[in-house]
Amino acid sequence: MSETILEIVGLSKVYAGGHKALDSVDLTIKQGEIFALLGPNGAGKTTLIGAVCGLVRPTAGTIRAFGDDLSQNWRSARARIGLVPQELATDMFEQVERSVAYSRGLFGLAPNATRIEEILRSLSLWEKRSEQIRALSGGMKRRVLIAKALAHEPDLLFLDEPTAGVDVELRRDMWKLIGAMRELGVTIILTTHYIEEAEEMADRVGIIRDGKILMIDNKAAMMRRLGRTEAAIVLASKQSQLPASIAALPVHLSDDGMEIIYRGGDGSGKGKAEVAELTKALTFAGIDYVGIDIKESSLEDIFVDLVEQREGESA
Repeated sequence: MSETILEIVGLSKVYAGGHKALDSVDLTIKQGEIFALLGPNGAGKTTLIGAVCGLVRPTAGTIRAFGDDLSQNWRSARARIGLVPQELATDMFEQVERSVAYSRGLFGLAPNATRIEEILRSLSLWEKRSEQIRALSGGMKRRVLIAKALAHEPDLLFLDEPTAGVDVELRRDMWKLIGAMRELGVTIILTTHYIEEAEEMADRVGIIRDGKILMIDNKAAMMRRLGRTEAAIVLASKQSQLPASIAALPVHLSDDGMEIIYRGGDGSGKGKAEVAELTKALTFAGIDYVGIDIKESSLEDIFVDLVEQREGESA
């Protein structure tokens, strides 16, 4: 079983104006995993990262990283943590290579030109090493932030909206890079509002809203538990009601009587089996249909449903 390298218990943050950015958050991260934290803007994602990285002072709760309580022994644990912030805040007039090397020195590590070159090459920045950061594109500037975070060879890396503002091609390149970092043993926590990033890369997914964790689970388990199948069966002729054998299934007749709408399943294939059963029942009942449109729910559907459900509860 993988070692726990980050344990957060009862973490809360209330700002001076009374805004509660984090509300009793519990989170455990295992070594070597990629964990994606999803949530709308203002959900508390960046505050959570800031608390772990020493940028935000928690109001309550404990944070343990690599076995150290960060309130007691912050410096040694922080040296093993890297952060790629959401904002492109860096010295725009500094050269790329010097900026990355300086970040390594901030953590008390000896200069290592070979390591800096490896990082820059892995991020396709080596050819830009002598350029001022201000001359780079937005995507390249974000790569510099990643290089700076990797300069001190962290064991735990936070990526706060790592692909915000970059095009699709660069986004996919960064996905590959994150996978390569995991191969090197780096544990990665990323926040994102691009649901496909979580689907593509994460081992586990957490959903946060209004400072509260709504759910944390393995992607596959989340799909099994909250996934569903939706199907619209277009009928050859208008129906006024459904036979009892069909009405017993999770279906309803459209207002115009021309479609049977199915919603059911659990993300494990049960839904497709029930749709097949439904079509057999229609044939047996002598009801002709001319088309079927089936859709399996995505992680995005689950995310939207959870957030909207919580919004409804708090309204």
